[in-house]
Amino acid sequence: MDAVLLEHMMNPKNYGVLEHSNAEGIGKNPHNGEKVIVFLSVSNRDNVYVIEDIRFQAIGCMTTVLAGSIITNEARGLDFDRAEALVSTTLGMLDSIPLEEAACSEMVALALQAAIDTYKERQKDSDFPMITYKISQNCIPQGENTDE
Repeated sequence: MDAVLLEHMMNPKNYGVLEHSNAEGIGKNPHNGEKVIVFLSVSNRDNVYVIEDIRFQAIGCMTTVLAGSIITNEARGLDFDRAEALVSTTLGMLDSIPLEEAACSEMVALALQAAIDTYKERQKDSDFPMITYKISQNCIPQGENTDE
């Protein structure tokens, strides 16, 4: 296993609540109830929004926590344009990985996008609620019996 992946698995980065966040977003799997919340602390530098700090929490499997650790680590310090490019790149890679990993990665990427979109909306209306996006992937292979 790659040393970087092993490090993120054994010691997830950015896990927990960000007490002074100014935006949050949720990525949700409607098929099994798993979800990820991303917390952002954003600064405005001459009308360029920058992710100063980021945290996440997950109700999900180890793959979700691993994806959350990697994606949030990559997003820290990025401006919104670059963070949205990270989301787009992540979503674009989903067809080439196993279903479970695709669903987990999509959930984290969508939570990051939801947090960014929530922040943008709160610039117009400070009471705007947190946005939730649902994934399109399903980590349960077609035809698998899930009834106990």
